[in-house]
Amino acid sequence: MTQQPVDADWSRVRLHVVTGKGGTGKSTVAAALALGLASQGKQVLLCEVEGRQGIARMFDVDPLPYAERRIATGLRVGDRSPGVVHALHIDAESALLEYLAMYYKLGRAGKALDRFGVVEFATTIAPGVRDVLLTGKVFEAVQRNSRNKGATRYDAVVLDAPPTGRITQFLNVSGELAGLAKVGPIKSQSDTMMTLFRSPRTAVHLVTVLEEMPVQETADGIADLQAARLPVGAVIVNQVRPRDISAADLDAARAGHLDAAGIARDLKEAGVDTGDGLVDGLVAEAHDHAERRALEDAQHAVVGGLGRPTYELPRLAGGVDLGGLYELAGFLKTQGLA
Repeated sequence: MTQQPVDADWSRVRLHVVTGKGGTGKSTVAAALALGLASQGKQVLLCEVEGRQGIARMFDVDPLPYAERRIATGLRVGDRSPGVVHALHIDAESALLEYLAMYYKLGRAGKALDRFGVVEFATTIAPGVRDVLLTGKVFEAVQRNSRNKGATRYDAVVLDAPPTGRITQFLNVSGELAGLAKVGPIKSQSDTMMTLFRSPRTAVHLVTVLEEMPVQETADGIADLQAARLPVGAVIVNQVRPRDISAADLDAARAGHLDAAGIARDLKEAGVDTGDGLVDGLVAEAHDHAERRALEDAQHAVVGGLGRPTYELPRLAGGVDLGGLYELAGFLKTQGLA
């Protein structure tokens, strides 16, 4: 049921920004995408900016410092050697200290400012400045240059970004700074970053589940991104339930036309005790499941009308552990996103 329009070519993309409404699993999808890209033999950096140490929990490693750290390898495909996934936890305070050291040669002086609370003040007084610092580190990872000697050059960077409701503001750093800094290095840096964020080398992927509110927020997010001239990537439908019941049986369950006597007979033949209202309970559960499926099918049609390449990831019965991440990475790779 995946939809892949002709323009679904991700080969030019260097920066994959993954967003989604809270609870849709955007961090899981970002991690799976990083693993999928690494399976192509690519060197991949997986970044997070929300301060939750979600990457460390998903990959079962120690909390990440403000430093790039190798955490996994990609899937092995044939004789090709898999690439490596590095991870980076970005916080605004550390990013500002690095910025001061890199552009103003304020090494120890910058740390002194940190002790006096100047850094925390600078990164909280103006949210636009904070976003420039966070996205600036991501930009540097994509655009590695002579200022960062000896650093790993990545084929792809995956950003576990803020939720859909804030993603346009987060990426549109030049617009957010318009009333704060009209000239100077911060303004110049934000304008330079926008050349990347608005280019074909960037794609903003939106994660949703088949529920009305997340799907509507995805539609609104696409409209906001397009209005800001930011490149919309794919829509990734997460936690899709298996479609292993026929349409006819679902219709019968919704209408209350299931053969309860036949169900009871089949259970008895299988040696199952049908006492204590078991059959009635099963019929009620079937009705609820059919109603849920009908709602999901309606939202699936809405997603199909968003005009974006669409990919699906299944709901994993055992939850998502490291093995589950690799399984989801395989689905993304098979469908062509990774």
